[in-house]
Formats: sequence, structure tokens, C-alpha cells
Amino acid sequence: MTSELVIRDLHVTVADGEKEVLKGVNLTIRQGEIHALMGPNGSGKSTLSNAIMGHPHYAVTQGDILLDGESILDMEPNVRARKGLFLAFQYPVAVPGVSMANFLRTAVSNIRGFTDQPAPSDKKQGLIGSNLMPMKDFRKEFLGKMDEFNVDRSFAKRYLNEGFSGGEKKRVEILQMAMLQPKFAIMDETDSGLDIDALRVVSDGVNKLAGPDLGILLITHYQRILNYVKPDFVHVFFNGRIVMSGGPEIAYELEEKGYSWVTDQFGELELVAA
Repeated sequence: MTSELVIRDLHVTVADGEKEVLKGVNLTIRQGEIHALMGPNGSGKSTLSNAIMGHPHYAVTQGDILLDGESILDMEPNVRARKGLFLAFQYPVAVPGVSMANFLRTAVSNIRGFTDQPAPSDKKQGLIGSNLMPMKDFRKEFLGKMDEFNVDRSFAKRYLNEGFSGGEKKRVEILQMAMLQPKFAIMDETDSGLDIDALRVVSDGVNKLAGPDLGILLITHYQRILNYVKPDFVHVFFNGRIVMSGGPEIAYELEEKGYSWVTDQFGELELVAA
């Protein structure tokens, strides 16, 4: 059965409750579909991505987010991840002291339910083992995915994102997606800060992952990534809501005319993003 992520009349404020950022967002994404969400800076696109994943800085005041018919509003971000959601950040943070391999082994073990099982033990030696994914299995899969998605194997021992270039950070997030195997990936301006070569590599990774088991929401304000990742649907986001939806032709129109023609139709942009 194909999974659905449904955003229904979603209204969101920042934590203090004084500033409404999202003003009634409606969107349905199914596995196997690629949706591009385009809009100028400050229109609320990143707020939408964070609200989907349950960022505590934002409060849903109206509407709902449903995954396979079940509301996720009361779920913690880690529970939403286990249900099949993944967020690729616009600016991935560095985590000093935590190697990429250890980070991903822990994340994969949590997502796949290894951490729900009691830790194995060796009664003869009196040792308690780990309830993480077996290292042999993880290492084989991990190294295979690193090769497939053009991530140098030396990165396995490096601290997560520390000293990484923008392109390397985004490439590592694609690797995380490949390992975590979500139902839906929300990619918040994955093309931000990438040169043309890095953009091609990252886009190639997205295209490898795209398929019947993954729905993608690709958030951007440039058309250029859509030259490499072909969306099924394009939505224009403006002043905290979707104001227009259609096919890829909308992206080319935005590239040609800019966002001024959206402003002409829907009024001046209010900087709603916190």
C-alpha cells in the first residue's frame, strides 16, 4: 500500500505565539512522487519543513499533519523519524566528538528497531553486548552505500560534518537517507551553497534514491536543481501558504520572470519566516 503524507490546513506560529508563519498549508505527497516547493526567502518554506518534523520552536495552532491517516502532531521528532520521515537540513550542523559511522549506526539501529531489543549477553564471559545493529552487517552496508553515493570512506572516522565543505555535508545527508530508508524525505534547500559540480553529485544521489518507496518534498527558491531532479509537481509558496500548483512548467516560468509576477498576483511579500 502506498503511503501518504497529508498536510491539512496547517497554521503555525513561532514559539511565543505572536507571529503566524504558516497560514493554511494544504499538500498531499505520496510515495513515488517528487514535489518541488518554490518560493522567495522569508515566505515560510523552512518553517514548513521544521513543523513536519516537530521542531519545538514552532507551534501548530490549527490543522493537522497525517502520515498514513494517523496524526503525528503529538509525536516527538524521533518517533516521526521511526514512522518514516526524514529532514535534510539547509545548514547541517557539525557534531564534534561523534564519528559519522557511530552516528549512523546508532540512527539506523533506532529506526530499524534494534534498540527495542534487549542487549545480547555472553553468559560464559559475563559480558553484556550492544543492542545496536551488528557491526559486521552495518559495516558492509555502510561502506557499500558510501561507495554508491560517492562519499570517501575516510569520512566514516571523521566527526559528523566537522570541517566538511557545503557539498560534503549535503552528500553525507544523501548517504543518511540511503541508510535510513525513509518513506518521505523533506529536503530543505539542499542546493544552498553548492557549486555546479557538487550540485550534480547531490542531484545524482537524489535521483538514485527516488522511486516507488520514497516521496520527496524538495524545497528551493532556485530552478537550477530542477534541471537535474525532475519533479512531478511544482508548488509556489508565498506568505505562508501554497498559492499555485502545477507541473514543471511553473519552475521555468519562475526562472524566466522571477517572483515579481507572484507578487503582482498575490501582493507584497510579508517576511513570515522566523
